[in-house]
Parts: sequence; C-alpha cells; structure tokens
Amino acid sequence: MSPQTKPRLLVFIVAYNAEKTIRKVVQRIPASLRDSYDADVLIIDDSSKDSTFEQSHSVSQDQAIPFRVTAMFNPVNQGYGGNQKIGYRYALENHYDFVALIHGDGQYAPELLPELLEPLRAGQASAVFGSRMMTPNGALEGGMPLYKFVGNKTLTWIQNKLLGSHMSEFHSGYRLYSVNALAGIPFQRNSNDFHFDTEIIVQLMIAGLKIKELPIPTFYGDEVCHVNGWKYGLNVLVAALKARLQSAGLFYDRKFDCSPPDTSPYQPKLTYDSPHAYAFDRVREGSRVLDIGCAAGYLGTYLTEQKQCRVDGIDSFSDQVRGIENFYKHDLNAGLPKLDYSQYDYILMLDVIEHLASPEAFLDEMRIMLSSNPKAEFLISTANVAYFIPRFMMLLGQFNYGKRGILDLTHTRLFTFASFTRAIEQSGYDVLERVGVPGPFPLALGENWLSRLLVGINRALIAISRGLFSYQIFLRIKAQPTLETLLKTAHEQSAVRRDSLTARSS
Repeated sequence: MSPQTKPRLLVFIVAYNAEKTIRKVVQRIPASLRDSYDADVLIIDDSSKDSTFEQSHSVSQDQAIPFRVTAMFNPVNQGYGGNQKIGYRYALENHYDFVALIHGDGQYAPELLPELLEPLRAGQASAVFGSRMMTPNGALEGGMPLYKFVGNKTLTWIQNKLLGSHMSEFHSGYRLYSVNALAGIPFQRNSNDFHFDTEIIVQLMIAGLKIKELPIPTFYGDEVCHVNGWKYGLNVLVAALKARLQSAGLFYDRKFDCSPPDTSPYQPKLTYDSPHAYAFDRVREGSRVLDIGCAAGYLGTYLTEQKQCRVDGIDSFSDQVRGIENFYKHDLNAGLPKLDYSQYDYILMLDVIEHLASPEAFLDEMRIMLSSNPKAEFLISTANVAYFIPRFMMLLGQFNYGKRGILDLTHTRLFTFASFTRAIEQSGYDVLERVGVPGPFPLALGENWLSRLLVGINRALIAISRGLFSYQIFLRIKAQPTLETLLKTAHEQSAVRRDSLTARSS
C-alpha cells in the first residue's frame, strides 16, 4: 500500500433479527471515514426469522448511504462465531486492510469507528477492542444490568489470571482487526458459538500480536439477548484453561497452535527439578562429556563454566552452539557419528530418545560403542506417558499431542517407567539409578511459591508411586560388555592361564 493509497476498510455488521435497527446502524457510520479509507459495508444476516435481510438489501440500494453496502444471507444459522468467520473470510478474499466488527442491534456506537481505527492505521496494534469497563461505573450508568457487570468483571479477572494478560474486558463485541493479523491465526477452527470472541483473543495473544483497548460507552436498549450466560461463562473459562494447559505442554488444540516460529524450542532447565538439573548434579568436575541432543549448548555451558568439564555435542539442527568444545551436526536416525567414545566419562541423552525412529536400535549401537569403555556412565531421560495427567485425560477420552511436553508432536515413541527400563535392560545396560522427575511447574507457572509448593507435593507423590506421578524418567546406566567382548576376553584370559599352567609344569 503506497502512501497515496487509502487503506481498504470493511465495516462488517453481524445481524440477527435486527429488522428494526439495521438501517439506523448503517446510517450512523460516519461519512468522514471516506476521507481516510476506501470503506465498504458488509451485512451478513444469520438466517433471521424476521425481515432483516430485506431491510439490509434495501439499505444496499439506498443512494443516500455514502458507502458501498453488500447484504448477504446465511440460509442456515451459523451462530455468532460462525457468522464472523464468513465475514473475515470475505475480508481476506477481497484484500481489505482492516475489518471493523459492529452489531446490527446498535449496541456498539458506529460513530466511534474513526477513533478506534487510528491505532490500526498507525501500526500501533493488530487488533483494537472497544472496552466498556475502562471508564469506572460507565457500564452500569449505560444500563448494563448489575449481574452482567459482575459476571463480566469476574470472568475477565479469571481469564487474565489464566492467560497472564491485563485486559479490562474480554467480552466486548466491538472489535477491529488488521486483516493481516486475521490471516496469521486459525480463526476458522474456533467455535461457532459466542465464545468465538474469547478464542480469537487467545489466538492473538499466543501469536504475539498486540491488542489495544479503547474506552467506549455502554448502551443497552430493547435488543434481545441470545446468550445463555451460564453456558457462555463456562465456555470462555474452558477456552482460557485449555490455552494455559497447552502452554504448559499438558493439552493440545489445533486452534491454539499459532505461536510464532521458534528456532530454538529447547530451553535451559537447570533451576528446578528436571533431567538437566539431575544430570548436572551427577557429572563430576573436570569430566569429559558427550551431550547428545545438546541444542544450543545450555547444559554444556553450565558444565564448562561451573564444573570445568570438557563437553562435546551432537545435534541435528543447532547451528549456533555455545559451551561446546567440539560440535557434530548429525541426524541420530542415521546412526551414531564415528567418534572415539572411549574418551568420555559421561554420555548425556536428555529428552531425546523419544524423538528417534528406532530407540532400541540406537541403544544397541551405543552399547557397542561403549563396550570398550566400562568407566562411562550414560545419563538418559524421557517422558513418562503414564503420568497421572495424561491418564486422567485419556479417561475423559482425550489424547492430546502438542508442541511440547509428554505428548510432543515430534515424539515417535512413548514410554512408561516399566517399558523404558525394560528397553534399557534388554539392550544390555545395567541400571544404576532410577529417578522420577516432578512436573515442570516452574516452567508453566514461573518460579514462585506456588510452583515450588506443587513441585514439593509432586515429589511426595513420586515417593508413593513413581510410575504414576513422575512426569519424566531419569536413569543412570552403564553398558554391559557385549558378547563379542566377553568372548574375546575369555579367549585372552584362557590363553594367559594356559601359558601359566605350561610355565608351572615345565
């Protein structure tokens, strides 16, 4: 868009049984919008039972209206959210820059459109919401019933707590979006019901897009409310809770899979109970370490700086690695790289084996590599699919893969404590230590008193049932000598003893 070109604006009016108000709503749209925008109006009647479409069509033919008006009709009611989806699809297909949502019942003042559009035009936000709660007592003075006011405030407070946000209101229907922002989120996967509005807010937040709120007046006339308050309240809270659980890796819903691409998905986990912290504690100072799946070298840096270790690393995607003496870019599904494995005191493989196509083949190959190095300890971890939360979710019929966590979408194999231990032992390793790892509450909730309390409770539960309450499995193991090594040793020792017997008898 050149500086001389006006931004294209779609004023989108959702309408249902609005025959008495729809013309007035269009007439109230400020003609001054034409000075700054190439503005059109779209009315979509969601299968009204009155003459809303006929009135809308009449408005579209009215030469006194200063905008191009398009009236559309859904033959089957799509719901409040479903109707929005169609309008936003229209905005995308017709290459508008901005879309402003108002309601056909006149509850939200079209006169405020120029003011509300300004942050979008200035590039200060990707979405602008009109808030009825920014002016103290303004909503009540505007006729909002007290029970709705209290419900709005309560739901918004809970949603802010769940999402870590600071919105003054989640429940306003006066919304303006950058069409580019809509193109970047999967709004088409949202509910067709009224909590579509909450889901699209969550998507914008996850995508890292800026939302700006501006105060608007509250107006309650004689419009009919089609919202079931209890159902709506439950739905918006469930949506916010799902998003929070997804951020913690405990739940997955495709509609909330809209975070910006992350070139380095693995983060250091050394300040709370985790396989990385456990491995750091067990590695002796000055050791020679091979970190398989070293990512950007977080653990290697700590081992180098805090314990004066010499660390080599293997990873398939990391290009900028620190804290690593020798880095080998290698796909473990193609086997192990050719290295001198006898030089290492510790082999680390933390939260990696579940990503491999054939974990058993890898363990077999590693055992061969380590068979000549009886001193080396192998520290390995994986997720525990039998953790009580996935078990409970499965009880509810849910088996939700996600971007991270136990059911990471990139995991090819899932283990329990028993199946992982069995795989290790059958591949020829001695298990020296088994540790259950608590849930990553500090990662999900921040490092605070609540996360520390939950970690403490989880530790206590692990002491009762390691298989049920361990979020991850951490094992310290050693490779047993291979049969080839044992046979070779037997030959060598037999020859030594025969030579000794011959020497004694002569």
